[in-house]
Amino acid sequence: MQNKPFISESKLRLALLHRIGDLAVIPLTAYFSHGLIYQSLSLNNFLGLSVAMSVLIALWLYPSFGLYRAWRGESAGKELLNAAQAWTFNFIVLAFVLYFTKNGDPSRLDFFSAWFLSGLFGIILVRGFVREILIGMRKRGRNKTHVVVVGDNGLATSTIKNLRNAEWAGFNVRGYFGEGEIKGEHRLGGFHEIYKFLDDSDEAVDQIWIAMPLSREKEINQILAELRFATQDVRLIPGIDGFRLINNSIAQIADMPVINLQISPMTGMNRAVKAIEDRVLAALILLAISPVMIALAIGVKLFSNGPVFYRQERVSLAGKPFMMYKFRSMPVDTEKDGIQWGNAGAKATNKFGQFIRKTSLDELPQFLNVLFGDMSIVGPRPERTQFVHEFKHDVDGYMQKHMVKAGITGWAQVNGWRGDTDLSKRIECDLYYINNWSVWLDMKIIFMTFLKGFMHESAV
Repeated sequence: MQNKPFISESKLRLALLHRIGDLAVIPLTAYFSHGLIYQSLSLNNFLGLSVAMSVLIALWLYPSFGLYRAWRGESAGKELLNAAQAWTFNFIVLAFVLYFTKNGDPSRLDFFSAWFLSGLFGIILVRGFVREILIGMRKRGRNKTHVVVVGDNGLATSTIKNLRNAEWAGFNVRGYFGEGEIKGEHRLGGFHEIYKFLDDSDEAVDQIWIAMPLSREKEINQILAELRFATQDVRLIPGIDGFRLINNSIAQIADMPVINLQISPMTGMNRAVKAIEDRVLAALILLAISPVMIALAIGVKLFSNGPVFYRQERVSLAGKPFMMYKFRSMPVDTEKDGIQWGNAGAKATNKFGQFIRKTSLDELPQFLNVLFGDMSIVGPRPERTQFVHEFKHDVDGYMQKHMVKAGITGWAQVNGWRGDTDLSKRIECDLYYINNWSVWLDMKIIFMTFLKGFMHESAV
């Protein structure tokens, strides 16, 4: 019988390679930073002790961030984000240790700043380099994980197809078990012949993927009973693709396995990271654009009567209303006959108002909303309360966009879906953003916003 050992040699080698690479980054970037700041590679006792403590912290902390688990088949962004978070927390813990042991040295702040940034770049570079080596090896037929699929329906067919197409992940499908036929695929036997195959076959099998819908619970239990002596990894593809899901995952809650079908990405550490990102960037941007905002405020007062800012009730996280700020581009009595959605080009504006709306400069005060915590820099655009109540009945998935804070710019906006464009397309983009959120996606959207400019034919 060719059962897989509990821990394969390839997994041990890969884990060892990752550990050596992650730990080597710490002293190497410390020496690099010292040479950059002080033109010397000789660390004094204090800095040498700091490096040693950082290595010890990494040995304790990095495994808890899942850096040494199997990342095969998962996105590079998720792995690199985990590595970046692990290094950041390493530095935070080191700072606390130095502070409470009264070993902090404010004069070394420039060194520690350079060390943090170079270490962050270093761990991402090393992780990315190892990942690219593994992808290259897998495409050449090495470092393969051998899989058999259990199932004979459309779900099993799509599972096999996806595994074969993901060459970079390194899965090799030996065949499938089932009572029916999957055209073009090698049938290894029926549902009750799986363990016999594992016991008799000389072919290596590392993982068993059960691709069956949850409605076939009885058969799944029988298959699991069949596999009670197997040592291979067993995975279940439960067939939930037909549902509209947001960040679906498996969790252990109150000692029970739970399938998360709709979960906001802004929980736990993600929420803290997003809040820091928003507040820091908003403060820096407001500082940089303050002369522009003063000039715009003067322009609004010169070209029209009434207040500089226009306040509008919009809806953000969890459906809660807030007052969103804009530079006023319309006369004060524009909405005396009621609120109308869309058709922005027909709304009355003065010449200066047309300019700031066309260039989206009227949106700049929303950085104050970000600073106050009502909005994010990146997220789905907020809508007025009365229209939310209308659209939630007409547009599929509309309310799910409120699982994150509303944003000044977003994935829909940088892809051209703004203003009076198709609302369904905008919601598709918003849900894509929520499903795929990361700091790197936020940075990409911010970069695309500046690259494409604020002017757009729909911004009238």
